Amino acid sequence: MAVLQISEPGQSQAPHEHRLAAGIDLGTTHSLVASVRSGVADVLPDEQGQSLLPSVVRYREGAPPEVGAAAKAKSATDPHNTIVSGKRFMGRGLADAKKAGAADHYRFVEDEQGMVRLQTDVGAFSPVEVSAEILKALRYRAEQTLGGELTGVVITVPAYFDDAQRQATRDAGKLAGLNVLRLLNEPTAAAVAYGLDHAAEGVHAIYDLGGGTFDLSILRFNRGVFEVLATAGDTALGGDDMDRVVAQWLKDHAGLGMTKFSPAQWRQLLNIACAAKEALTHAEKVEVIVPRPNGNDPWHGTLDRTTFETLIEPLVKKTLLPCRRALADAGITPDDIAEVIMVGGATRVPLVRRRVGEFFGRAPRVDIDPDKVVAIGAAIQADILAGNKPGDEMLLLDVLPLSLGLEIMGGLVEKVIPRNTPIPVARAQTFTTYKDGQTAMSIHVVQGERELVSDCRSLARFELRGFPPMAAGAARIQVTFQVDADGLLNVSAKEMTQGVESRVEVKPSYGLAEGDIERLLLDSMAHAKEDVQARVLREQQVEADRLLEAIRSALSVDGERLLSEAERQAIETAADELARVREGHDHRAIKGAIDTLDKVSQEFAARRMDDGIKRALAGKRVDELNKL
Repeated sequence: MAVLQISEPGQSQAPHEHRLAAGIDLGTTHSLVASVRSGVADVLPDEQGQSLLPSVVRYREGAPPEVGAAAKAKSATDPHNTIVSGKRFMGRGLADAKKAGAADHYRFVEDEQGMVRLQTDVGAFSPVEVSAEILKALRYRAEQTLGGELTGVVITVPAYFDDAQRQATRDAGKLAGLNVLRLLNEPTAAAVAYGLDHAAEGVHAIYDLGGGTFDLSILRFNRGVFEVLATAGDTALGGDDMDRVVAQWLKDHAGLGMTKFSPAQWRQLLNIACAAKEALTHAEKVEVIVPRPNGNDPWHGTLDRTTFETLIEPLVKKTLLPCRRALADAGITPDDIAEVIMVGGATRVPLVRRRVGEFFGRAPRVDIDPDKVVAIGAAIQADILAGNKPGDEMLLLDVLPLSLGLEIMGGLVEKVIPRNTPIPVARAQTFTTYKDGQTAMSIHVVQGERELVSDCRSLARFELRGFPPMAAGAARIQVTFQVDADGLLNVSAKEMTQGVESRVEVKPSYGLAEGDIERLLLDSMAHAKEDVQARVLREQQVEADRLLEAIRSALSVDGERLLSEAERQAIETAADELARVREGHDHRAIKGAIDTLDKVSQEFAARRMDDGIKRALAGKRVDELNKL
């Protein structure tokens, strides 16, 4: 008699075994892990019942790093060895990290690869290593709670993280021993959780203001498809900045404005400011005690909500600029938004909710825990990607935050994939050579919205070598950009006649500086007219260079043989005039000089062609020509 093996739903053996998967919200100030259990996604608490893990790591001599609440408790007494808000330095260079972390008195060093590291008394650690410690703690919590090893995880990132920051996040996951199934934009994760819980369809705005980053995403929900229409934001704006503003106010009002604070004293003051900010979410005023560095009696004062809101008003207004840009990119108005969903702990601040409500003309939805919703959405997606929901029809369509392109002659940018293009995506474009006999091509990948390479950000350079020498313009080089679902880029180049190919996985050593993404977009709009003029000028200069090189080469070979002295002099005079105006800034003058040189050299070009044909036919019989 056959025996049926019966087990709990979701716990059966292969091939129907429930795979353990988790969603991780790797936040600037706090991190969470969530998982789907018995069909319901929820965050996983620690042994003390706390869901939020402070994103703080403290390094110790001869002992494993402390992570979370224990590390945060020592942040003021051991600041040199305690890394707070390390996410702000993910994917950044040394100069950018110093700028971002100056107020926190971090000690930065640079390794041999140009990567930034945070110096402690124990050693120097990269932001990737710091984030990996946080991810390890969350992995341990998940595996202890779920009772087994994780099959894979989905880690959320700000929608406005660039390629370097995304790559750094994925590397941190690998370093923590995690199988990263996907990087998911935080607003999209929130939309997944919200949309599935409420079956809400239509166009929604996800306003995500966390501890260190801000994102505004416009999404359309329709029959299980989450389509991101546009995204905008700031990777260096959040609740931490509110803490700094309040801390500086407290310092000034305590009569300590000119007093130099040690890292320990500044960290202590930031903790006091953060506590005051959180208290003013519900209270109208809060009593504050600020210790004096010189050992004198502490300063006792009061911070009321009106003063607090005056201090942070510029920061809140700063979030509305990306809101306007995202609406414009999506081609809609606030009236087209069905609901505004608030995500991130900083959205608990009453002023934030009021200003967002005024901007969109409707009260934002605040009934979902803004701290947990991102992790819950990530857990739902992880459950699907792990294979626990075969046939699930949910589809996520995220977008690129910035355009991707190539440098072409003249230092110009040829955009291959424009910003706000849904990902994953692959686009190919064909280019050609500039000089006769060229057998290699240098390919420069850039990111940004401006027309000139100098105004955009360099991502990577690589070379395609080994294709046969051909006349300028004869080669056909196909360059393909592939952006995966994580927003990570691969670029390949292939010469179509011989099949020679080269490729690069774009892994820049650091990301954009603070505010650079927003600056790139704002600059592209502010300088649109002059950018177009600059591009036209560069294009004419490139054409002038090409024509001058071709004419001078032809004159050196055939000038004396095919031209009279007067004809040669006319061409050289026109060439000299083109070379002169090419150094100027009048694209019309350059175009006119190009046309003039082209006109006076047409007869020369015709004679060279006739001469070439005669040489090719010399000594050939008629029957031989018929066979050609």
